[in-house]
Amino acid sequence: MKKAMIIILGVLVLVGAGGFFYLTSGLESGENLAINPVDLQKIEDGTYAGVYESGRWTNEVAVSVANHQITSIDVVKSVTMESPDVTSTIINQVIKIQNTTVDTVSGATVTSKAYLKSIENALTQ
Repeated sequence: MKKAMIIILGVLVLVGAGGFFYLTSGLESGENLAINPVDLQKIEDGTYAGVYESGRWTNEVAVSVANHQITSIDVVKSVTMESPDVTSTIINQVIKIQNTTVDTVSGATVTSKAYLKSIENALTQ
C-alpha cells in the first residue's frame, strides 16, 4: 500500500512539473518579443494568413486589407487558455490604430505580443 502511494505521488509530481514547464515555456522570449510596425501602403487588398509559433502562445490569424487599411482580423487558431477579452482588445486596437504598434494588455503581455506578431507576420510575408 505504501509503495503504491509513493508511485502515485511520484506520477502526480511529474505531471505537475510537466504542466508547469508547458505553461511557462517561452514566457521570457515572449515578453522580449519585438513587434515591428507594418507599412499598409505596401499591402494590396486581400486576406493574409499570419502565424506565430511558441508553445502555448501559438496562434493563427487572417488579416483582411482593403484600400491599404486593415478591415478585419479573424482568429483562425487561438492561443491555449485564451482570454477572449484580451484577444478582442488587441484586435480592436490594431484595427483602430491601423498598425501593430499598440500597447499590450496589462497582465497578458505575452498573449498580446503573440497575437501582434501573427498579425505582423501576416502583413509582412
